[in-house]
Amino acid sequence: MSDDWYYVHQLAVLAGFRLIVLANRLGCEDEFLLKLHDELAEGLAAAIARLRFIMALERQLATDTDEEGFAAFQLHGEEECFARFRITLLDELEIDFDTNEYRVTGGEWHYALSADCDGIEVSYPSLVALTDDELGALAPIIRDIARNTGIAVSVARVVYD
Repeated sequence: MSDDWYYVHQLAVLAGFRLIVLANRLGCEDEFLLKLHDELAEGLAAAIARLRFIMALERQLATDTDEEGFAAFQLHGEEECFARFRITLLDELEIDFDTNEYRVTGGEWHYALSADCDGIEVSYPSLVALTDDELGALAPIIRDIARNTGIAVSVARVVYD
């Protein structure tokens, strides 16, 4: 990043959002929403850990000679990973269109292809985002996280048609 303080700023913002999520969790009585709060706090902690590692690599490059270029290479990779960082709170759906398979949240692969006397049918499940009513007070926090940090937060469940 061109701004020398970008990662420090991101770290402060993410830590602030994590505190907001943990404070908001205190007033939550619904078991499902408690789980979502916990998952979001865990995801923010993972983003914070990645930022701390990036900043440690930057300090290493600033103080040590990196003759082989390993630290610079590693820093570049970590920055790319952080740029694609995403927090998934419920289900994650992976579809392999080449093999007609899908899996939910890293589980086992399932075939979406079925055949009977009427022909062949390919039926994949889909993701449906939770509504603001289902998310309650967590909805504006999730939107603010995405808007202020650029980190996408996915809160969707798999629906089988």
